[in-house]
Formats: sequence, structure tokens, C-alpha cells
Amino acid sequence: MVSIQLIYILFVYSRTAFYRQTVLTNPDETNLDASTAPTEWPVVDSPGITVVVCARNELDNLTELLPLLNAQVYPDFEILVMDDRSTDGTTTYLENDITDLNRVRFIRIDKEHEHVTPKKYALTIALKKATFSTVLLTDADCRPATANWLVNMVAPLNNTKKAIVLGFSPYEKQPGWLNLLIQSETLFTAVQYFSLALAGRPYMGVGRNLAYRTDLFFANKGFYTHKNVVGGDDDLFLNEVATGRNTAICLHPDAFAWSKPKETWSDWRLQKRRHLNVGKYYKPGHKFRLGLLIGSHVLTWAFALITILIVLHHEHYHVLFTAQEWLLLRIATGAFAFRLLTFWGIVGRISYRLAHTVHWAIIPCMDLTLSVYYGIAGLKNFFTRRRKRIYWR
Repeated sequence: MVSIQLIYILFVYSRTAFYRQTVLTNPDETNLDASTAPTEWPVVDSPGITVVVCARNELDNLTELLPLLNAQVYPDFEILVMDDRSTDGTTTYLENDITDLNRVRFIRIDKEHEHVTPKKYALTIALKKATFSTVLLTDADCRPATANWLVNMVAPLNNTKKAIVLGFSPYEKQPGWLNLLIQSETLFTAVQYFSLALAGRPYMGVGRNLAYRTDLFFANKGFYTHKNVVGGDDDLFLNEVATGRNTAICLHPDAFAWSKPKETWSDWRLQKRRHLNVGKYYKPGHKFRLGLLIGSHVLTWAFALITILIVLHHEHYHVLFTAQEWLLLRIATGAFAFRLLTFWGIVGRISYRLAHTVHWAIIPCMDLTLSVYYGIAGLKNFFTRRRKRIYWR
């Protein structure tokens, strides 16, 4: 188990930890470290961009978000809001109060369709009606880090071989154990999907901060194969179409899209249920790699705790270890310690790059917490046979 973990940490996670952001300002590639990048990327032949926001009863969020999007520093873009059956005054706001937001337009959806889930229907219509052939997706409860969010997120698409850009969407920090768990899970998920993308095995992204070309969407029939699956408008779609050649990542801090975290355990559990529900539709190779990663993580800590119990048992009953047992114990302890230190160093560096999502000093605590969380979630998901219907909002 430790050996599997070390392969991921040293040869996969390290790709994100030491990644140098690549930005193409001309046909020749220029490598720039994201930590020292300029506040605005120079854009050559910048493509027009449609920023898509799907919203249902998000009036308060839209009044904050749309002015921030409208103020983005980019030569040619539009903001397309998909108003999905809102009843909170969103439609009235979009019809009467956005005249000073010259980049914004909206489409109202009045009914739900049985053949496709509401959000996937809204996104499909948005991509069909988009003025430009590249879309940048975000959610109504997100906030771009800076006015250079858009230009940084689409910069990798200056490379015509790239059709997808995976971005990072951290959650706002709040006090409490729930927020710490959310921050830890968000960081580790980002470590996985960024690192595997850099290793040539992209499998997901987050729809809160994701860009792709519309021709890729329509060439692969959009959400057709999972149109009735609640969720997956980001990860299931990317699981089908993303490859090592057509996928890029953006780690520039100006390109983060900050999001509001869930504040109650019940809301967070519902969100996690929706995410776990779509995982079973991943490609077999992706499920195998993720299962190996998560399984080895959980079992590494499980075996470590079992070893501690064995030592305590021997101490309590004054049972002596044999020479061979002492040797095995030293090897196991050394291997576990080495794995813990490498995880601490590599993931700690990634956390530093990703908005200090989790403080470096509590990375070991996060490591143990996530192993318990994944273990419980995996068992619960395995033994749960019937589920209630899950809604995207």
C-alpha cells in the first residue's frame, strides 16, 4: 500500500507541485512560473469567449457576480446567463436592471424536460446560443479572484491543440470542522485531477471554473450518454472527451474562482452524494486508477493504526517481539514515515500554490482525516442500494 502511495506522490502529485505554467503568446511556447507571472497575460489573436452561468433562484448571487464578470479585462467576450425557471425575481432583475452591464444577456427556460436533467439542458441550450466558439463556465455562487480571471483561464487555448482548460475553484475559509473537511477534500480532489491531467490521464474538472471549445462538445454529442444522470455536467463530460493532448490546466492565482462552501452538514452530505453518484459512470480505467489511489490511501492508514494496536497489545501484556518481528516493525514504521513526509512536502507545496487551501502544519491531520472520510464514504456507497432523487439545485 505504501509503495502504491509513493508512486502517486512522487511521480503524479509532484507534477502539480512543480508545474511551470505554460502560456502561448505566439506560435513559440513561453514557460512562465505562475508565482511570478504578470498581472495580465499578453493575448495574441485572442478568441471571443462566452462566459456561461446557469442559475436557478440565485438573485442575490447574480447581483454580486455579474458586475464582476462584466468588468473582466478581455477584448471580446459576452456573459450568457441561463435563467432556469427561477421564481425569486431573477427574471425581473435580468430584464430591467442590467442595462449598464453591456456584456450580459440572458435566456429564460420555462419548463423542465423529461429526457434530460435541468442543468444539462440549460448548458446545452447555452452552448447552442453562445456567440463565440469557446465557453468558460462558472456558477452563480462563485466569484472570480481578479479582473484577469478570464484572460488567464483561456490563455492555454492559444495553443490550437488544446480544447479544454481545467481551473481551480477554492472555497471561502470559515471557522469550524465542516469547513476544514471541505477545504481538505477540495484540495485533495484538485491534487488528483490536476496531477492526472499533467500525467496524460485527465478524468474530471469542476464546472465552477472550466473552459472548453464548443465544437468538442457537439462533436461528442454533448451530454447524450449521461443526459438523465443528475450531476456530471462537468466530470462525466470530461471523462468522455478529455485526453492528454487536448487538456491543459491553469494554476495562476488570478484565475481562481472562489466559491461559497456549504454551511451545514446536511447540505454538504447532499452535495457529496451527488458527486459520488456520478463516479460509477466513469470509464473503467479511470475508476481503477482512482480506486487504487483511494484504496491504498485508506489501507495505508488502516494498517498503520492496526500496527499501533498490536504494539500496544504487546506492551500491555508484556509480550516480547522476536528479532524478525522487530525488523518488520522497523521497516513498516520507516516506510510509513517516509510516505507521510513525502505526502506532507508535496501536497503542502500544492496547497501553497492553490491559495493556501490547507495550512501546511495540518497536512498530516488532513491526510488522516481524508483516509477516514474516504473509508466511510466508500463503505456507505457500497452498502447503499436505494437512493432518493437528487436535484442539481
